[in-house]
Amino acid sequence: MSALTTLVVGIISAALVNNVVLSRFLGLCPFLGVSRKTSTAVGMGTAVIAVITVSSCITYFINIYILGEKYSYLRTIVFILIIAGLVQSVEIILKKKIPSLYKSLGVYLPLITTNCSVLGVAIDSANNGYGFWETMIYSVGTAIGFLIAIVIMSGIRERIEDNDVPEAFQGMPIVLVTAGLMAIAFVGFSGTL
Repeated sequence: MSALTTLVVGIISAALVNNVVLSRFLGLCPFLGVSRKTSTAVGMGTAVIAVITVSSCITYFINIYILGEKYSYLRTIVFILIIAGLVQSVEIILKKKIPSLYKSLGVYLPLITTNCSVLGVAIDSANNGYGFWETMIYSVGTAIGFLIAIVIMSGIRERIEDNDVPEAFQGMPIVLVTAGLMAIAFVGFSGTL
């Protein structure tokens, strides 16, 4: 298989077949909380792409050259500290460059620090022994998958607002039903690769 084919298959696999939100159920808090408007969802998805990609790169080198097997028990703590620092940087940049997006993301922006999808990518890459390029492909694919899922959910939620939903399903119940149906739909991608 050529390098380009491996790259494309790796990204599609991480984004659609093994979608971090809809098949692994990681990162549900921002997925459910920030998906009310498409513009906010795109902003959150973009921020998650930046944080996952950069944190995976940094955690890869720290894991290989500093932690190694000897200090592997410190991975989770070290990875969380790295992710927290990156999220703080993204928060500062958004506050100065795009204040409207910063305000619309609200409390969910700092929650990227504890977003299971960001930490999950770093830990999965380390535990599976991925090389640098495998880690980058996996992290970019996972981040794109998060963006796809949150943007689709936000589009559906915007349309649901105009519909007559039974009272018992209004609010979060219909959102959870929608997320479940999306997860079922994404299972269909499992036969593509």
